[in-house]
Amino acid sequence: MRSSRSLFVRRIRAGVARKLLFLLPAALFAVLLVAFAMGLNHDPSLLPSALINRPAPDFNLPGLIDPAKGLARKDLAGGVTLVNFFASWCAPCREEQPALTALAHQPGVTLVGIAYKDKPLDSRRFLDDLGNPYHRIGVDQDGTTAINFGVYGVPETYVVDGAGHIRYRHVGPLSEDDVDRKILPLIARIAAAAGKPRAADE
Repeated sequence: MRSSRSLFVRRIRAGVARKLLFLLPAALFAVLLVAFAMGLNHDPSLLPSALINRPAPDFNLPGLIDPAKGLARKDLAGGVTLVNFFASWCAPCREEQPALTALAHQPGVTLVGIAYKDKPLDSRRFLDDLGNPYHRIGVDQDGTTAINFGVYGVPETYVVDGAGHIRYRHVGPLSEDDVDRKILPLIARIAAAAGKPRAADE
């Protein structure tokens, strides 16, 4: 009697195990589908940054065109500055060059570049081919400045206000639509806020 019950229990357990083995791949596939769908709906440009509304990190980089005329943290003070990380080996960086060139011609916009983990000669050739929209360019060959900014991957662009605080981070290539809908309105808001008189009790 006991042997019959034991055999019955073993058969049940074996049946459950077979069902689990059948259901497990289906469950994993469902999880992968959900993750894939979430990835399609995710805008990489909306990646958060721990530095938003905080001071930009300190840095002092040699210049790309003239090593003596580099780019430092102090160069970001005084007005709204866009800091763009780029590299000659970065295909999306080529895509955004027209938008950056148009942006650089906008009044009240100072665009600076940081060449990320790139050979200076290659960076200069890149700009010779596509045009140089930058007011200043620093060379970040070891990537330390990019790490301190929290760069996820080039290209990335940061909007820094006149007080040196990072106000916005854009991950990926900038498009003309990004410039029109995000960058220029933000610059206008920052400029308007900077022009407001301070209250008497501040």
